[in-house]
Amino acid sequence: MWKSQIVVERLDRTPVAQQQTEFVERKGLGHPDYIIDSFCEASSRALSRYYKERYGMILHHNLDKGLLVGGSSRVWFGGGVVEVPIYIVIAGRATIKVGDEEIPYKELIMEELERFVKENFRFLNLDEHMIIDTKIRPGSVDLRTIVESTGSAPLANDTSFGIGYAPLSPLEKVVFEIERMINSKEFKSRVPESGEDCKVMGLRIQKKYYITVADSLIAPLTPSLEHYLSVKEKIREEVEKLAYDILSREVEDVEVNVQVNTADLPEKGVVYLTVTGTSAESGDDGNTGRGNRVNGLITPNRQMSLEATAGKNARSHVGKIYNLVAKIIAEKIYQEVGGIKEIYVRLLSQIGRPINRPLAVSLQYIPEDNIDERKVLSEAIEIVKEELDNITKLEDLVLHNKVTLF
Repeated sequence: MWKSQIVVERLDRTPVAQQQTEFVERKGLGHPDYIIDSFCEASSRALSRYYKERYGMILHHNLDKGLLVGGSSRVWFGGGVVEVPIYIVIAGRATIKVGDEEIPYKELIMEELERFVKENFRFLNLDEHMIIDTKIRPGSVDLRTIVESTGSAPLANDTSFGIGYAPLSPLEKVVFEIERMINSKEFKSRVPESGEDCKVMGLRIQKKYYITVADSLIAPLTPSLEHYLSVKEKIREEVEKLAYDILSREVEDVEVNVQVNTADLPEKGVVYLTVTGTSAESGDDGNTGRGNRVNGLITPNRQMSLEATAGKNARSHVGKIYNLVAKIIAEKIYQEVGGIKEIYVRLLSQIGRPINRPLAVSLQYIPEDNIDERKVLSEAIEIVKEELDNITKLEDLVLHNKVTLF
């Protein structure tokens, strides 16, 4: 009988939102790190769906080693050209043959990547602007045996940990929502010059919020420096308005300072223009796992796992599953139990154990004043047990792209 050790402890620290300083980052849709994360995850989804439809279960694979090598382009006001395409390699292990049957993994992956690019980018073309390479080899016998076991719950194919926390601080909320707004269809219809490569960095010093946005403007839609500067100001105004709308609900006397494309040197004609909407066209590179954590943010004030969630199989790779379920558990405890200022959930697996029975579960919390901590913690532990018992439901949520992974 597999048993999990559940350890609960009170944290004696200042909640993040009350600390003097806080940093938060989000890499947006067109950032090279986000692109390669998305490509690895799309590749995993494509194989997983094929495996399930044909063999009834997700077979062994991990496509979480991806590299994006930036291309080369020339841009000018009103136009531009990609001279050297973006080169992408997706590497990892996968089941590429079952018995005598060859699995058409390259075709499956390319079809999924084409769909992703068409759905998310207006000016980036997979055939014209990218070269896709795959370096996929069969996995080892021992890992295939673990992943494809048929017990009541899949077995963990790694010894790893996942971390989740709740609630998001006001700065975390605003950084996330700014990027989502800029890359929304509504915003692009209002400001079509705005590219998909948008990175948002947030700094809070007490009640002063500093938001730095990098957004790649589309050169063919930007005919002059004056037009560029007017679009840049439009982006700044909309970001500032959204930031005040979000922060004023939670912070009194809030001050917001927004700056956009701070590396620009307009007097020298140096501005952030791209042909395709991503800096990947002109030299910026990307690696799987260097971008956002499972809640869509990079948060140095918080506990974090460095595991890449993208590309790992959704059946038994705890590097993906435990980060996701830890986030879900933390949010559910915070929302349903009450009496907690902050909650951190950490799950540690052990290779070969059922994924619903981690080796250890750590709950760390900062309580509100004058609460019945016994009652709160009893309810929190019940939520942990319930979510672990239902952990296999995450597989379908991941395969149908219904959860945020980065």
